[in-house]
Amino acid sequence: MAKNTIYSALDLRDGVYQILTRESDVALTAVSTPSGILWEWLVMPQGLENTSATFNRCVTHLLRSVRDFAPRYFDDVFVHSRAVNGKTDVEVQKEHLRKLLGLMLKHKHKLYANLKKCIFEASKIPILGCLVGKNGVRPDPEKVRVINEWPTLSNVKELRQFLGLATYLCKYVENYAGKIRPLSQLLKKEAEWKWTAECQQAFDAVKQGLTEAPILVVADQDRPFHVVCDTSDFAIGCALMQHDHEDRDRVVYYQSRQLKPAERNYPVHDKELLVMKYALAKFRVYLLGSGPFGPRFTANCSEVATHLATDDEMVVVLR
Repeated sequence: MAKNTIYSALDLRDGVYQILTRESDVALTAVSTPSGILWEWLVMPQGLENTSATFNRCVTHLLRSVRDFAPRYFDDVFVHSRAVNGKTDVEVQKEHLRKLLGLMLKHKHKLYANLKKCIFEASKIPILGCLVGKNGVRPDPEKVRVINEWPTLSNVKELRQFLGLATYLCKYVENYAGKIRPLSQLLKKEAEWKWTAECQQAFDAVKQGLTEAPILVVADQDRPFHVVCDTSDFAIGCALMQHDHEDRDRVVYYQSRQLKPAERNYPVHDKELLVMKYALAKFRVYLLGSGPFGPRFTANCSEVATHLATDDEMVVVLR
């Protein structure tokens, strides 16, 4: 979706219910009610083992010719366009929508969209809990508001609920794992619940981190990536970076995790090697196949640079 300026989002109405059940299998879906009536599904019911796979296979096959400008996630289809060949972005968007809707009508059973949930020709659209637009990706303001208004935690259940939502948005927060360490200590099996000043500070740091979270850039496979790594005594973190069209250094994705007890004993260069390997694993879908890898990787790991020149074992581990 990089470089695009106008977006639409279509919600497929009733999702899997648009797929008809094979006539020979209708009897297998029979359900008996307390009143003694036997009901059979004429459309594909939810909850069957192959429901999701069948629905995804059907829609993917139908829309495969427009996937370059209309990717989909389950029952949501996202259309993105930009000005090209002398046409405005609105004109291109309308062409894309006509092609998409034409394919949906071409199917022998047809696919229908829920007009009330559709968004057309907008500057940004909601996608999986975030807002995607021409300026980049940012967290859903409603989710950020909920976190900012979260009252002080009083028990483990509330802590799990808070971290569940905050962790979903962790890609926007630098060194998220390091920030929440005092809170995660309270989740240990034998830990006694004691809300200290350090816990309150970590709680506030997560809120502040999401409030001040940068707008992430949409990854552009035509531009080189670089990865920045860092490590501390208790956590490792990395960021996938990319220069935008104005040559500004922008964040694509943050990742971090806490160190295991044994890993905390590593010497500095081993910790830095660990975070480099962690970064490669987390960002591999962006880095693999994007061209020569060497110049695309930058890490602020001076200790590793010194040891790699003399330690063949470290080179093997990194590979």
